[in-house]
Amino acid sequence: MVCGVGGQLFGAVLSFACRTVFIGILSVEYLGINGLFGDVLSMLSLAELGVGSAITYSLYKPLAAKDENKIKALMGLYATTYRIIACTVAVLGLALVPFLEDIIKDKPTIPDLTIIYLMFLANSVVSYFFVYKNALIIADQKQYVITIYGCGFGLVQNIAQIIVLMITKNFIWYLAIQVACSFLSNFFISKQIDKVYRFLNNGPKVHLDKESKKSIFKNIGAMMLHKMGEVIVFSTDNILISMFVGIYWVGLYSNYIMIMGIVRSFISSIFSSVTASIGQLNAKESSEKAYSVFNTAFFLNFWIYSFCAVSFWALFNPFITMWIGSQYVMSKYIVLMIVANFFVTGMRRTVLTYKETMGLFWQDRFKPLFESAINLIASVILVTKLGIIGVLLGTFISTMTTCFWVEPYILYKHGFKKPVRFHFAKYAMYTGITVATALITEWTCSIFTTYTFSSVAGRAIFCLIIPNMIFTMLFYRTREFKHVYGIVRAISFSCLQVVDNKNV
Repeated sequence: MVCGVGGQLFGAVLSFACRTVFIGILSVEYLGINGLFGDVLSMLSLAELGVGSAITYSLYKPLAAKDENKIKALMGLYATTYRIIACTVAVLGLALVPFLEDIIKDKPTIPDLTIIYLMFLANSVVSYFFVYKNALIIADQKQYVITIYGCGFGLVQNIAQIIVLMITKNFIWYLAIQVACSFLSNFFISKQIDKVYRFLNNGPKVHLDKESKKSIFKNIGAMMLHKMGEVIVFSTDNILISMFVGIYWVGLYSNYIMIMGIVRSFISSIFSSVTASIGQLNAKESSEKAYSVFNTAFFLNFWIYSFCAVSFWALFNPFITMWIGSQYVMSKYIVLMIVANFFVTGMRRTVLTYKETMGLFWQDRFKPLFESAINLIASVILVTKLGIIGVLLGTFISTMTTCFWVEPYILYKHGFKKPVRFHFAKYAMYTGITVATALITEWTCSIFTTYTFSSVAGRAIFCLIIPNMIFTMLFYRTREFKHVYGIVRAISFSCLQVVDNKNV
């Protein structure tokens, strides 16, 4: 977790530096194209069909039992599947080339759009030949290896991109560096995994038994639907904005998404670092033990996402104004919908982690069909009337009418075997506290600060103090708070011991 958070902090600084130079040299339309083609490639990732999640779940037990033959067989299946996926994405991506202009309402004055798109496609396709191995090292609680390589190549990539932009002002060279660094990072991580797990390449090829294959493909079938829903809901916003509102607005929106993405990456590094631990806990312990840990994780989930949502609401526009200028600022109503979607999506994190590690893919397999249908219909209807807000509102509506209640219902019924009403009561309490805290924080900031550099710093201080103070006052006597506090103390004590030992 420490390695992951440190890596994300390092990457965030580099990303901001590179984005600042990008905005200063290239036009906002380039930002829009960058966001649009990124979402198009996310749509093509439907070809992955959720194979990764299904096989990662299958790795927990053999890793815990040190069953090398089963691990080798699973990774063999994984490798073959991902080669097929890479070829499928390449074919689908090339098939989209004649239709690129149809998804851009106001065609920007950017040369070589087709070449730019093909470079995005190449970056995506190449990664599939290596990234499947990451599942093994993540399931084995060694994700820090990926983080270390990612930081190293991220540093090289961002510095090289900044230099190239300043010298050539050429977006294609900027993308060429991205493709090269992405390939090298994946290649070296793959080689490192081969060194750590030498048995993967030693001895004869091992095949899975029919029963294991049947179970995996059943989970893949369910995850295919989940993946489809996830991609349609979260990767169509830029496409719809581009088609109905304009590529310029995609550029403005992408700055907010980038900032939110950096924060979400920090949070993901926390949760992903403990996912394998939760998976092995669920494989070994009782459902009561799993439920106890879940309540603590959900409390931590609330604290983190609530604090971030409150901070986004108070800081987004002042920070954008200070960073790149008021011409890149979007209205408060758009910001409200961005923050609302961030919060309701983030509050699903713990439930989704437990569902995935318990293998509960099949039970709500039809949920994504309703989710994606509601999202597309609501977004298309509302975007014609409300613009960008309509697209964001469509995402919010689809989440609240499906994921909000279906996912916890499945987890409690099939995982914990407990009534789900307790979860909804807790969710309602957490949401009410978040809204009240946001109002108090914004009111305090509006009284004591204005949109200047010092005010952004002042607002940040208020955001740091007020939400955490309110949460501590409300929850310091609860079991969940004491549990989290005990973990933080234990980690701090361990870090101090490491420092003392090094000094000695």
